[in-house]
Amino acid sequence: MTQPAHPIGFDVQTLRDAFPILGETVRGKPLVYLDNGATTQKPAAVIDAISRYYRQVNSNVHRGAHYLSDLATADFEGARQTVADFLNAAREEIIWTRGTTEAINLVAQSYGRENLGPGDEVLITGMEHHSNIVPWQLACEKTGASLKVVPVNDDGSLAMDAFHQLLSDRTRIVAVVHVSNALGTVNPVEEIITAAHQAGAVVLVDGAQAVSHFTVDVRALDADFYAFSGHKLFGPTGIGVLYGKQALLDAMVPYQCGGEMIEVVSFEKSTWNQLPYKFEAGTPNIAGAIGLGAAIAWLDGQDRAALHAHEQTVLQAAQARAAEFDGLKPVGTAANKESVMSFLLEGAHPNDVGQLLDQQGIAVRTGHHCTMPLMDGFGIPGTVRASFSIYNTLEEVDALFQGLEKVRQFV
Repeated sequence: MTQPAHPIGFDVQTLRDAFPILGETVRGKPLVYLDNGATTQKPAAVIDAISRYYRQVNSNVHRGAHYLSDLATADFEGARQTVADFLNAAREEIIWTRGTTEAINLVAQSYGRENLGPGDEVLITGMEHHSNIVPWQLACEKTGASLKVVPVNDDGSLAMDAFHQLLSDRTRIVAVVHVSNALGTVNPVEEIITAAHQAGAVVLVDGAQAVSHFTVDVRALDADFYAFSGHKLFGPTGIGVLYGKQALLDAMVPYQCGGEMIEVVSFEKSTWNQLPYKFEAGTPNIAGAIGLGAAIAWLDGQDRAALHAHEQTVLQAAQARAAEFDGLKPVGTAANKESVMSFLLEGAHPNDVGQLLDQQGIAVRTGHHCTMPLMDGFGIPGTVRASFSIYNTLEEVDALFQGLEKVRQFV
């Protein structure tokens, strides 16, 4: 088979050199890291930024009356501005969270519980991560609202006819994943947001799997809320972002309280700090924010169109090999996909496939991928998921399928 060509002018090896871990070996084999949907690796620029904070700047932010606190605050708030520019948002609309999960819970608690009531509906999809299902279940239970689910087609695409049928004047909130972590499907969020707004609903978009692959402009999307995690964007764990339209955030009540998010506290009444601090109770993850800012700055310094073209080249090569591989059944074949290839291997449990690939230095994810309702809909317990990123290569696709050939010998 003729291999697809790399994008012109793109040097994947130079890019890989920026990621120290990619030179490691696993079980005596060169590391083939294909678990980017779970977490991406970190460039040296991010590692150095975090190290610099702890080595040279370490201090709390905002209220310190000394030099190190001023430096830490400047770096911390500079990272917030970097995120705002990255999303085309205002600085006040960027809330630091622990990740996508906390961001969605914040909206479900602070907006959902205050704006839902009996007879209202929350509309989600059948491919949502548990983090975009359970918070809405709890919000509905507490308010008397109902949860409605848009079905998924056999190819892993969203059933848009059903979406438009389910959307009604009772819909108050639509919560939808931008890119499916289990299937790679890219959902038509522009169409969803436009229709939802026409129905009078607000929209939260789970962008955890989107922002590392393509540019996201929250103003162009007209998203009401947009959430993502740093560790899936080449940044550190434990840091994430909630974007919210300022008018919505202004009207919301905090769901976590403590230091930083208050303006005045008395035993009779307390008042909240201004945005964005209103939703940031306690000492924040300063190093994480700085690391995420460094990750975005590094990514913005790359040719993102070339990166995306390379990822698509790798994905298409993997899909072509999968089509020729006896006994391999792809799960999720929507036309518009990002770099996820989920599959089953005939006669083998996904967990066994993952363990046997690991013995060959190949890291994949197995199981339900925190999408149990989606797997139940497909009538399967889970899949093997190979998820690719900007630093993966066609040679690693070869390694994956050579590894699967050996797996097949054991099943």
